[in-house]
Amino acid sequence: MSVPAPARSFCGLRHGATDWNRQGLFQGRTDNPLNADGLAQAHEAADMLRGTGISRIVASPLVRAARTAEIIADAISVPLSIDDGIIEFDFGSFEGLPVRDLMIKHGVNSATGLVSILPADGENWDAMTERSLACVSAWHDRHPDDDFLFVCHDAVMQGMAKSLAGSYFKNSHGTPFRYLREGEQWRVEQLVT
Repeated sequence: MSVPAPARSFCGLRHGATDWNRQGLFQGRTDNPLNADGLAQAHEAADMLRGTGISRIVASPLVRAARTAEIIADAISVPLSIDDGIIEFDFGSFEGLPVRDLMIKHGVNSATGLVSILPADGENWDAMTERSLACVSAWHDRHPDDDFLFVCHDAVMQGMAKSLAGSYFKNSHGTPFRYLREGEQWRVEQLVT
């Protein structure tokens, strides 16, 4: 990968749930709002993040992430910025289709397998990972004293985890994770308060 790893640890949080998430559909760039569960998850995340030292939030421009971030930023009184660098992966012709059905059709049963069947008319997985990591690094460079929360999407978080820590992880809506840098090694862990 041509983009260097971020200089320090940071937090990531997947937006609250939408109806398409609950239906198991590829969502990608389709700009669906949070559902009632998603709004509740955003408020629960805000409660979890109080007192954790987060001093700045950066969110994807898609409404499900931006609204989640807005709820958290208001609750913990920190600045919020929007950045296209962490917008969700473009799934191309898979958008709106059932994830499970496509995995069965193509005989895959893991995140690695899923990445291997992505359509050519969507975004390149490595390019998405590179733009996301470049976004994180740019914010670190601009605000070296801030502890960041990036409110974004599962594919973005998974791409960064695989690139930095070498594996995917079990992600949940509205659950904060820390991408923890220890020397040159990285790990992703759920932020427990």
